[in-house]
Amino acid sequence: MDTHELPHKPRIAISACLTGQEVRFNAGHKASKLCNETLTQYFDFVPLCPEVAIGLGIPRAAIRLVGDPQQPRVINPNIPSQDLAAPLSAYGRQMAHDLQDICGYIFMQKSPSCGLERVKVYQENGYPATEGGRGAYAAAFCAERPDLPVEEDGRLCDPALRENFITRVYVYAEWQKHLAQGLSRHSLISFHARCKYLLMANNPQQYRVLGKLLGSMNRNDDAEEIGPRYFSQLMKALSRCANRGTHGNVLMHLSGYLRDFLESDDKQEIRQMIDQYQAGVVPLVVPLTLLKHHLRRHPDPYLLDQIYLQPHPENLGLRNAI
Repeated sequence: MDTHELPHKPRIAISACLTGQEVRFNAGHKASKLCNETLTQYFDFVPLCPEVAIGLGIPRAAIRLVGDPQQPRVINPNIPSQDLAAPLSAYGRQMAHDLQDICGYIFMQKSPSCGLERVKVYQENGYPATEGGRGAYAAAFCAERPDLPVEEDGRLCDPALRENFITRVYVYAEWQKHLAQGLSRHSLISFHARCKYLLMANNPQQYRVLGKLLGSMNRNDDAEEIGPRYFSQLMKALSRCANRGTHGNVLMHLSGYLRDFLESDDKQEIRQMIDQYQAGVVPLVVPLTLLKHHLRRHPDPYLLDQIYLQPHPENLGLRNAI
């Protein structure tokens, strides 16, 4: 089964203002065209606004981070003695516990509640510190759910970051399906085998490390205990974006499975497409499409089961731009 062939659309939590809900401090929104016109076809969104959830009105004074960028206070400038960090953090922990069925989270960038990085942290002189902070709600949520794929809406404009995030969402959804069926030594090894070329593209060193972790299991080891450790390391490894070099290496490995079946002209064409991809002449979808064409004619069960070949719905066109 391809990762996107799941019983239900994966659920993704999202800052409510990105869906068009008018929940911002000025009673406006920050509707994301990508989320509302494209991603909504493939994911069920769970909109959340922590500022409204903790009782701040609409409209309201804009809150801000102040003090230590590592542990900032969250204040309404009109009531500087009141620190909102505690209720925002508590709501983050609550949602991290309640939303067990989500497979990712898209946060509003630069927000003092939802920003993941580079959020301004103001100092006594009225200027922001050189070092940015993290939104209070997002920091608490992510601390409770370190394996969950998270991204900011602005960073999703980058094609490589967008493809990486959505790939991780589908891998997370696939893992949830495995958990529901019950982990076993066999299912862990099978899952890792399916992730081989995905890992080789994103983090080849970690493919070997994770293989050793599973290879050290014996029949008496508890898959329910080792599985979460494996998955945590897997998600960390996949958070590193692949590049043209690592993708090219994977493409060469894949083409090697076909060398006994292809004529020299076909082999030369594949190599030429991979070289053109690595040189930045064509996007990843071009050599991949050619390889898939030959795989359909000369099917290999092991390769056809690789998540790398179809980590997300083809209609998203995510590999057309990387």
